[in-house]
Amino acid sequence: MNSLRVGVIGVGALGRHHARILAGLDGVDLVAVAETNPELGRAAAEQHHTRWVSDYRELFDEVDAVSIVVPTTLHATAASEFLMRGIPVLVEKPITNDVASAERLVSLAESSNTLLQVGHIERFNPAMISARPLCHDPKYIRAERVSPFAFRSMDIGVVHDLMIHDIDLVLDLVCAPLVRCEAFGVAVMGEFEDMVQAHLVFANGCIADLTASRLCPSAKRTMQVWSSAGNVDIDFHAKTVECYSPTPKLLFGTPPVQRAQAVGADIQQLKDEVFTSFIERKSVGVVDADALSAELSSFVEAVRLGVEPLVGGQEALAAMQVADAVLTSVAAHQWDGTPSGAIGPRAHFSAEQRRAG
Repeated sequence: MNSLRVGVIGVGALGRHHARILAGLDGVDLVAVAETNPELGRAAAEQHHTRWVSDYRELFDEVDAVSIVVPTTLHATAASEFLMRGIPVLVEKPITNDVASAERLVSLAESSNTLLQVGHIERFNPAMISARPLCHDPKYIRAERVSPFAFRSMDIGVVHDLMIHDIDLVLDLVCAPLVRCEAFGVAVMGEFEDMVQAHLVFANGCIADLTASRLCPSAKRTMQVWSSAGNVDIDFHAKTVECYSPTPKLLFGTPPVQRAQAVGADIQQLKDEVFTSFIERKSVGVVDADALSAELSSFVEAVRLGVEPLVGGQEALAAMQVADAVLTSVAAHQWDGTPSGAIGPRAHFSAEQRRAG
């Protein structure tokens, strides 16, 4: 089998890892890295024994596929130039920085019959892979994704930077249209929102509450998925999954509250039985694997086999559409409950600044 000739476009904080992983995959030839920063480009090329070019257009005739890891505002332009030439593309999330350009990119991939994969990496997180079969017909989902401000991805806000991960996961789990969105957010560090809380309601009755912030002193990435079968707790950072489900004793026996109200009830014993007799707590095995390696391997396999990727353009577009609904709600949020008061993610913060001054 001939080696798949692959290029990486952009070798910054994340792109250098794309280059490292692709260079080490069997049957892959990392023919070049394209990077406008000469220092970064030369360093990556030297490390992985490949070639550095400053302009990705030099690679049109040299690659069978590319991984695009440039700033979000450049996704649409770079990806479209390869897609229109029939070259399969993996573009980092979010697919683009707005819905209209995402629609054009997806349309181009479909009209050119060219594979487009989008880097929604949490689909490949081993914790999510273990949890996914257990999340049947969810009725409530709560996700929290917070981190310190990293001074990267500053061309987008926290919705496209962090919350987009959980939006994609929720859409995959719920499989129903969004019918209502309420959200608010605050921009602190610059032009874009840094903290957002979103409340999503879907056509099948499922509700999702999503928290995203890049203003926390420590990182946390968790999700709880509730259904009639119980609750699944997922920690994407620690790569752990725990399930909580009612036991037959809880489902068919005397309700614990009724037992507690009986004369002479042993309350301490009942407390001890909550997570033994009434609710079963079970840890689910999670494979120790690297999500980015799995994502890039799946991209290579999809290109070789000519099959649809796990997260293609349509899935990424759907996540962008929900993200757009969240941002629209954030922009319209009335902090004082009236249209004459502070509105939007920066208005309230600016008003506080004016009062302090």
